[in-house]
Amino acid sequence: MPAQWLKNRLLMAAFVSIFTVTLLGGCASTVEEHPGATSGAVIGAVGGAVLGGIIGHQVERKEEGMIIGAILGALAGATIGHYAYDVKRSRAETASLYSYKPTSGPLIRIEDVAVIPRVVRPGEKVDLQATYAVLHPDPDARIGIIEIREIRRNGVLIGRPSVKVVRTGGTYTSVVPLFLPANARPGTYTVITTIDGGIARDTRETTFTVE
Repeated sequence: MPAQWLKNRLLMAAFVSIFTVTLLGGCASTVEEHPGATSGAVIGAVGGAVLGGIIGHQVERKEEGMIIGAILGALAGATIGHYAYDVKRSRAETASLYSYKPTSGPLIRIEDVAVIPRVVRPGEKVDLQATYAVLHPDPDARIGIIEIREIRRNGVLIGRPSVKVVRTGGTYTSVVPLFLPANARPGTYTVITTIDGGIARDTRETTFTVE
């Protein structure tokens, strides 16, 4: 058995061990349709800074639709579930709603953000939801979007799950499920949602309470 082959296998085994521990009980990456969704995207659990860093490199190179980012501090041990999205309106319907003209340039508009439910107990799940419109002068354009959800408690950043997707023109509702750890600290948490399309972006915030 070649020495290099054995060395590679040992390195891979060590990586898998670290990855498993870092997941903190989260689910493995799968493809899952959100109930009622027009289409869904990948996503596994994210728990902790180490995993956030590992996945971050994978996304930049070859993955699209993978949630990246760390969950820290008051939510340390939280995990992220399966990302999913619905197509709420077509490009034509969205353009009509906003009286959009191609001369206006690219448009990104957050219509609504919500955390469901707004009041939750440790160990329970909240859905971080955002509805936003995307328009481009070229009706066939595919726009690279980064959905960023910053989670803060008492002004301190404790989580920043984000996802890279590609959108055509239209209005979308996306959901990132957040499973709270059993020891989540009580208080009010602010979720600042940013939809960034490179040359156009929008931001809106909402809150939820852990009792």
